[in-house]
Amino acid sequence: MLPPAAASDDFVGKVHNIEQSLDDVVNHGSDDELFVASYLQGHFAVISKQLEMQADATLDKLDAAMQDSLDAAFANRELEPDDQQAVAALWARLRATNTEQ
Repeated sequence: MLPPAAASDDFVGKVHNIEQSLDDVVNHGSDDELFVASYLQGHFAVISKQLEMQADATLDKLDAAMQDSLDAAFANRELEPDDQQAVAALWARLRATNTEQ
């Protein structure tokens, strides 16, 4: 069992919103969208859960950690350039959507 989140309710709520958005793509997207969302979901799950255990977690910290993780993966050529762009675009959209709330 995981300890309770130390992050603010606002941060945890935004993480939940992003998770829901990724789940929606997985449940309703095309094969390409499913691939992109599933790939991003793997990075997001690890990073967001680590940050939820930190009292000072913010969306900016989440974004920076996600960018670092994706940059490292892309530098390792985990994805083709077109897929890299699609993953980066989906993350940018999810980040922007949750910043506006």
